[in-house]
Amino acid sequence: MAIEREAVIAALKSVTDPDSGKDIVSAGVVRALHVDGDAVRFVVEVAEDRAEAYGPVRQAAEDAVKALGVTSVSAVMTAHSAPKPPPDLKGGAKSKPAGPEKIPGVDRIIAIASGKGGVGKSTVSANLACALAAEGRKVGLLDADVFGPSQPRMLGVSGRPASPDGKTILPMRNFGVTMMSIGLMVNEGQAVVWRGPMLMGALQQMLMQVQWGALDVLLVDLPPGTGDVQMTLAQKAHVDGAIVVSTPQDVALLDARKGIDMFNQMNVPIVGLIENMSTHICSNCGHEEHIFGHGGVSAESAKLGIPLLAEIPLHIDIRTSSDDGTPIVVSKPDSPQAGAFRDLARTLVAAERA
Repeated sequence: MAIEREAVIAALKSVTDPDSGKDIVSAGVVRALHVDGDAVRFVVEVAEDRAEAYGPVRQAAEDAVKALGVTSVSAVMTAHSAPKPPPDLKGGAKSKPAGPEKIPGVDRIIAIASGKGGVGKSTVSANLACALAAEGRKVGLLDADVFGPSQPRMLGVSGRPASPDGKTILPMRNFGVTMMSIGLMVNEGQAVVWRGPMLMGALQQMLMQVQWGALDVLLVDLPPGTGDVQMTLAQKAHVDGAIVVSTPQDVALLDARKGIDMFNQMNVPIVGLIENMSTHICSNCGHEEHIFGHGGVSAESAKLGIPLLAEIPLHIDIRTSSDDGTPIVVSKPDSPQAGAFRDLARTLVAAERA
């Protein structure tokens, strides 16, 4: 049964905004309302310092819409920063700006980045997470690619994370990896149409309000480029290092250099580079072919004095395993392709111990 948008708005108006005393629709708390048949999605946007107080409000709004008989309700709460106070023109004492914070229970944060899309960064992130788990590490994976979340599919995770108290989000887990993604909070195929403040609020929630538990490392699968998400991550969380993924061709390397420069500007150490789709070996004749060229990332790493961590082959099994929701490190752990990711994980573990 299709639900009318007006009926959803009326239901949301039954919930009171605790700050203004108005209903949450009139108070402007409800954003990005989307009604698709009997599925409803919306955002509850509040000030950063009021996120905890609005947990019950988000739950009440969701319950009010569920009472209409809809089959799916997705209510995501984002928090934007409060306006900054005016500058002190009298030269009084200045407060020290808040810097990056450690996430409770998380020993290290490693960002997996790329200058451009399509270089296989998310595939590398999923397989590296599973490979580190196979090496005995307690691993978390945060899918921070808000506009194109792919980790739920790659790790074979579905369902919506629970929030028993309306404050803390319980992440999902598969193959020994604790995972969180905005893709778990919206319906598959739904576009996330958010501006910068909503993006940053969602990222902060997934960083700080998810019950990650005790982790040796949290991998953060970043979106391509050098935008809001990358800056917010470096400003809000203590990032121990970044791994930059690129394919060998010059066009990809141009953007990879920009990604490296971005992390240098934000004082995030570069752990190393990964050349993905480095070589292809024909499954019929065994002929090796460098479809995207070869050695470009290796030359760049030598030029910049940054370690080359791995050269990952281009192989159909890597692609099909990711599409099937079982990374090749799990589905074919003894294959040469999985071996490339296992060697990468061992390299990182050895560097951690050094």
